[in-house]
Amino acid sequence: MDKEREFLFLFGVNPVREKLQAAPEEVIEVLIARGHQRAALQSVEGEAERRGRPVRHLESAVLDRLAGGARHQGVVAKIATYSYSSFSDLLRELTSSAECRSILLLDGVTDPRNLGALLRTVEAVGIRHIVIPKHRSVGVTATVAKTSAGAVHYLKIYRVTNLRQAILTLKEKGYWVVGLDAQAKEGIYGRVYPERLAVVLGAEGKGMGPLIRQECDFLVSIPMQGKIASLNVAVSAGVFLYELFRQRGVL
Repeated sequence: MDKEREFLFLFGVNPVREKLQAAPEEVIEVLIARGHQRAALQSVEGEAERRGRPVRHLESAVLDRLAGGARHQGVVAKIATYSYSSFSDLLRELTSSAECRSILLLDGVTDPRNLGALLRTVEAVGIRHIVIPKHRSVGVTATVAKTSAGAVHYLKIYRVTNLRQAILTLKEKGYWVVGLDAQAKEGIYGRVYPERLAVVLGAEGKGMGPLIRQECDFLVSIPMQGKIASLNVAVSAGVFLYELFRQRGVL
């Protein structure tokens, strides 16, 4: 994401509608393809009007350009750039919110579609806090928001300069740190996880960096019987987080 831009273009029916519902004040205007009468687009337009956000009708070709050729489903929203939360705000919440039982940390995830899919799962299991590094990692882009189906608007994402230091700080606050590592001997189903847990996922392909791995209190892997050695990071997150979901008596 270009740091010089003060806005970005969010596209797709669900992401735009979720943005209007979650943070309408961040929507500058909603752009809808001229001549389209689909019920979904009428629903988005009605939501924008209820929230007092301006709507313009443009040719589909203009929306194609704004969405960078991606499938926009006839609607694009011009929105303020994503506002990351401060890690210091997270630290203040640790003792006051039940939502802080589990925190997800991502070490160098660079594929926006993987991040978006991962955030969709994270929101589904009730985790609200995600920590990512500022460097060598994708941030929240329009593609991330689209792939997350709008889930990103209900999460708090913190960008930190030093992910290792963030992990050390969470450990000082009483959190146990578990890392998903394809080479770990212990499987994800062989342990009862602590109530206060920081979950670390590594980058696509290479996994966690060695400094991050050594700060984990324990490492676990997802059992596999096939010939493929590892899973996509978003799929790995889904498998592990639903096991955590199950252990906490939700399933």
